[in-house]
Amino acid sequence: MLRTFLNAKSILVCIAAFLVVGVFVWQGVTAHGAPDPTDQNLSPTAAIIDTGILVFREGLEAILVLSAIIASLVRAKSDYWKPISLGAGLSFLATLVTWFVVVGIINLVGSTTSELNIQAATGLLANVVLLVIMNWFFHKIYWTGWITHHNQRKREIIESSGNDQSITYKGLIILGLTSMYREGFEVVLFLQTIRLQVGTHAVLLGSAIGLGLTMLVAVLTFFAHQRLPYKKMLVITGIMLGVVLFVMTGETVQEMQQAGWISTTQIDLDIPDWMGLWFSVIPTVETLASQVFAVIVVIGSYLAYQYLHVWQPRKQEKLSN
Repeated sequence: MLRTFLNAKSILVCIAAFLVVGVFVWQGVTAHGAPDPTDQNLSPTAAIIDTGILVFREGLEAILVLSAIIASLVRAKSDYWKPISLGAGLSFLATLVTWFVVVGIINLVGSTTSELNIQAATGLLANVVLLVIMNWFFHKIYWTGWITHHNQRKREIIESSGNDQSITYKGLIILGLTSMYREGFEVVLFLQTIRLQVGTHAVLLGSAIGLGLTMLVAVLTFFAHQRLPYKKMLVITGIMLGVVLFVMTGETVQEMQQAGWISTTQIDLDIPDWMGLWFSVIPTVETLASQVFAVIVVIGSYLAYQYLHVWQPRKQEKLSN
């Protein structure tokens, strides 16, 4: 029944509608009506949206990797997918432990370092992580290599252990753990700067939204056996992350300016307050230049990849014919 009525387009619409409705309901409850975009107390809303987008994006990648690893095992009716799934579940617990460890380290460092320096450092780290995630030039190569690497490890574990099922199961548990933990580690690093800016509550709420959407996709993938348009979904969430990157870059540079790491050169531009609140568009040379640079890196790397791996080969093929 579910397979009959749910197709790729309806799934995307449902996910998008759920996210949008959730955000507006939350806004309406907390603002007691229509929110004012110039109200400084609404800054957690942007943080929740950013957190939800990032968690959902990384969740999509985790599901894609996991489904690629266990797809052949499920088709072959092998039970080897169970220890891999167990390892993936343990990676979630490991991510929670990592969260508390990183928070503890930041709090420990914070006892001897000013809050502005900590925010600037974590913001810079978050931007580096986000740029890696958004680097389209290496994205396809990364995905091909990443999935191929884990599939190769899976085959080696199954073949090398022979008839010793205990060794095989332990190896596959570790495979599921390591393949998923990388995604969780990235999320933990990225969310620290948001936590320092708006508090843990906003991060938890945004993470809950992102995890809820991820679980919806997981159920459709592993239980309803729906063939989801992962490529389109990754592109859509990638565009959303591009906006997050733009905002985070402006915030990070502003924090570095406040901490005295870099200079502040004011520009005489009449930028509305809501642009600064929602998109961190601040009239300084440093913030605007850094945001333009981030956009150029992402778009430029995508165009470079298209040229080297799509347009140039097509051109050479036409010339050869």
